[in-house]
Amino acid sequence: MNRKTFLTALGAGALGSQALKAAVVVPTSLCGTEWNHPYSRSTGGAQLAELLCLDDVEALAQRQMLSSVYDFVAGGAADELTIRWNREKYRDIRLQQRVLADVSDLDCTTTLLGKRLAMPILLAPTANHRLVHPDGELATARGAGLAGVTMVLSSGSNTSIEAVKQVATEPVWFQLYVSKDRGLARALIQRVEAAGAAALCVTVDSPLDGPRNRQNRAKLVIPPGVGYPHYLGITAPPTVVTLDTVQAQLLDWRDIDWIRSITKMPMLLKGIMSPADAETGIKAGADGLIVSNHGGRCLDTQPATIEALPRVAQQVNGRVPVIVDGGIRRGTDIVKALALGATAVQIGRPYVYGLAVGGAEGVAHVVKILRQELLLAMALLGRRNIAALDRTVLWD
Repeated sequence: MNRKTFLTALGAGALGSQALKAAVVVPTSLCGTEWNHPYSRSTGGAQLAELLCLDDVEALAQRQMLSSVYDFVAGGAADELTIRWNREKYRDIRLQQRVLADVSDLDCTTTLLGKRLAMPILLAPTANHRLVHPDGELATARGAGLAGVTMVLSSGSNTSIEAVKQVATEPVWFQLYVSKDRGLARALIQRVEAAGAAALCVTVDSPLDGPRNRQNRAKLVIPPGVGYPHYLGITAPPTVVTLDTVQAQLLDWRDIDWIRSITKMPMLLKGIMSPADAETGIKAGADGLIVSNHGGRCLDTQPATIEALPRVAQQVNGRVPVIVDGGIRRGTDIVKALALGATAVQIGRPYVYGLAVGGAEGVAHVVKILRQELLLAMALLGRRNIAALDRTVLWD
């Protein structure tokens, strides 16, 4: 099920409506008064300790998750080449080690939008956390707190911003898909601002979904009781995609100007891959840019984000922070992103796999692995702090 189908099925926001029942097939085994979540038993701390890298976490998650849910999380558009390149292009970048530097006091803290971060890592917005863990985004928020990182809550979350904020101990940002009904869009922006969201991330790169063949073959089922509290009131699909018709959602730079005019939250634009768009975004009042290809889920065969990052960063020239997501699986990947101009990175699929295998503790475990690997890489590169991770750490 893609975003258009979600929104079409929601109707006036009642997830038990006839529209939703027509859009998904609910197995009889899931129709009791309580949904017995297939991942309700968290992996114990001892087993989490055996997961030494993010690939270990994904491998265990794949064994535990329903295949349709795993394909929804792992899949992308068309032939999934951009997903593959997001990882491979990091591997093509080599590092230049320096020796005998004083790295006795390593420090991976940094500053983003005027706030001090324990590490340059954020949890990217991803939807449907209740499909992988019964506590959904509440567990994710608790995991972010355990790890000391900011969570970006998706518009497509199964838990409301208000509920997430009640359990969060670290800042929460909100990712916005701009509703076709601008009145609903305004109401949601005002709602998340009133709830205390620390920033607004406007997704600008998906006027419609790409051809998600793997996801569509998987025939994802949304179980009873799993809702979308930020889509309430939506009655019309934002896009129409059939074999005969492709009609994208209308969203242009005038809408970004409008969003900037109605909120005091810092506004970041998510989905910037072009230096020209970066420049226009800054002129439209963006407080930050997120270099993202939507995790390879929209336009397949566009470049990896690590390839686009240096061009965007050069155009921005330090005027606003630049964040990058897509393909980050190692601490050395974070080093390379920072060296090429990123202020921080976002991870998506990896922490969802952590959520699936260990709930809040699983999310924190994924972040802690990356932090440990980042600090190890800094020490081996002879760089004591984040500011020292510049292009000179790269092998020319």
